[in-house]
Amino acid sequence: MLTPTATPRTAGRPRIIAVGLDGFEPSIAAALMARGKLPMLQRLQRDAALFSLDHGPARETGLAWEHFATGQDPDRYRRWSAVTFDSRRYRATQEPTRSRTFLADVDARVVAFDVPYLDLTAAARVKGMANWGAHDPGVGAHAQPSGLAAEILARFGPYPAKPYIYGFVWPCPQRSAAMGEALAEAVRTRAAITSWLLRERYPDFDLGITVIGELHSAAEALWHGWDADHPLHGLPSAAPAASGIEAVYVATDGFLAQLAAEHPDATLLAFSMHGMGPNHSDTASMMLLPELLYRRRFGAALFQPRDDWTLPCPQLRPNEEWACAIHRQIRPRSIRHLYRHLQAAGQRVLGRLQGRLRGPGHNARSLAWMPASRYQSYWRDMDAFALPAFYDGQIRINLAGREVAGTVSRSRYPELLDELEAWLRQAIDPVTGAEAVAAIERPLADDPFSDHATRCDLKITWRGHLCALKLPGQGLVGPVPQRRTGGHTGKCGYAALFSPSITAGDYGHASAFDVAPTLLSLLGEPLPQDLCGSPLRPMPSSA
Repeated sequence: MLTPTATPRTAGRPRIIAVGLDGFEPSIAAALMARGKLPMLQRLQRDAALFSLDHGPARETGLAWEHFATGQDPDRYRRWSAVTFDSRRYRATQEPTRSRTFLADVDARVVAFDVPYLDLTAAARVKGMANWGAHDPGVGAHAQPSGLAAEILARFGPYPAKPYIYGFVWPCPQRSAAMGEALAEAVRTRAAITSWLLRERYPDFDLGITVIGELHSAAEALWHGWDADHPLHGLPSAAPAASGIEAVYVATDGFLAQLAAEHPDATLLAFSMHGMGPNHSDTASMMLLPELLYRRRFGAALFQPRDDWTLPCPQLRPNEEWACAIHRQIRPRSIRHLYRHLQAAGQRVLGRLQGRLRGPGHNARSLAWMPASRYQSYWRDMDAFALPAFYDGQIRINLAGREVAGTVSRSRYPELLDELEAWLRQAIDPVTGAEAVAAIERPLADDPFSDHATRCDLKITWRGHLCALKLPGQGLVGPVPQRRTGGHTGKCGYAALFSPSITAGDYGHASAFDVAPTLLSLLGEPLPQDLCGSPLRPMPSSA
């Protein structure tokens, strides 16, 4: 067991505790506060300096915690998506962060526990553990010093909600209830570990920071229980899902109260980068768009929905997993396509073996589970194909000179973008009759050869709860059951600065990129030139 050190703290340096609320939705908190369920958050509403945080277009990347960990926006550190496309091998993967943390050069003593995308090895003054139970950790599991991971495991055990970090439970009320209970227990265990780190293991910290990822897991899997307008709200799983969300918020509130009570001398910063809402992307981006583009190229269907998947709301059986159910319906229709499928399956197995050989520190995640990856073996023969995507739909042009087997000339590129956009804008939601596409962007239109590994040629924002698409000449694509019921469609994030030296009140809107410089400013650290945002500036207290 490691022995705590007790180096004297720098005289006059303030003490800060920052708690990231990953997936925190302010409207849920407001409703629970009105029912008296969240006394600590209610106290912050009364006694803290409050800010609404705007993450801007960067929210669409799904890399909020990399933006926090680096203190930079996507344009600054050149990464626009969690998915990286290899144009030589026609392969998409989810890579870990390779960016430097804004804490790399601080003189302050920092204790960080389970902060996504924070590489502890790149910051000599930071102690703690990464990837204990984070939602989208962005780094491999590691600790600094290295023996700290074993010490935490011996004292507190492994992460208690591992099956539910990316839980899929809406078909089953029992699994929905179990998920809520497990996530709430995980928050309480996280609180115990954080308390031990800050009070016993490293009591002379200047900045203590952790991120509560259970809010994110709960919002994505259990949203249908909270949202009365959700198509799945009438299922038996809705009531336990709502109870699970409440349990996670109550546990989070208790965590914040515990930190405030244990460290009354510290400034407490609780923050979220953006809010959450219903999921409008999974079925369309992960399944319907890849199939639609396949049909456009080959004139035949690869995916056939099950007979029991019917409009307006296709269902799954209680113990079914979404990806497995979808994959069984993607079937080759010829000997040639069967060969392609077998070839792709071999590549997926090889990719998983290579990931294991690289070890846990690499932490690249396979995207083989996503239905869009089943179309990978056809991409070389298509002029446009859908990349695996967690949020908005992403179309890649098979561009000559960029893709190794590119078929579309540079001169044809703008014309093809026009054709595809006009074609997609005809897509209809067969349930509502409304247009399925809300917006289409062209991220690489100015220079398709520049910084293209994490960007697409067309980005599609979907409208509503799509389970099928209907286009002229293509018939009905789908229906497909929903996957995550919640998503990143919320509005502003949240920040509360709580200290006797700060005047309480609502300070209006600020940028989500202001959080990192705020922490450095509170610590008295210089702000790096490449840091985005500026420190939040609440008024000092007159008391």
